[in-house]
Amino acid sequence: MKNISKMFGEFANGVARLSGKPIAFVLAAVVVLIWGVTGPIFNYSDTWQLVINTETTIVTFLMVFLIQNSQNRDNVAIQVKLDELINASEAQNRFVGIEHLTDDESEDLRLKCESRACNAPASPIEESRH
Repeated sequence: MKNISKMFGEFANGVARLSGKPIAFVLAAVVVLIWGVTGPIFNYSDTWQLVINTETTIVTFLMVFLIQNSQNRDNVAIQVKLDELINASEAQNRFVGIEHLTDDESEDLRLKCESRACNAPASPIEESRH
């Protein structure tokens, strides 16, 4: 099972990287352009329209899963790195694992942190800017 998961992860990362490149956009635009140019040849038939609708729906459907997989792994890696930085610093360890809070709990914590930041003394960097 690990091999399948690893292979899928590598595949998802590769597809996500490639789909973000300019050449992927150009290729998609060329496909749409070719489809548009062939409209008069096929008399703008229902089948002609169905071809692009079906292709784009399938590609979109599959890409959602690939990109979500890639983002999920990226988010986990970022959380682990942040947790390690918190543990290695003088930061408050109570922030480790806050990604598991509910939306309301996260918003409450964000407001509290923002309030503390507004009331905190200026850092030497901020003072040098004035």
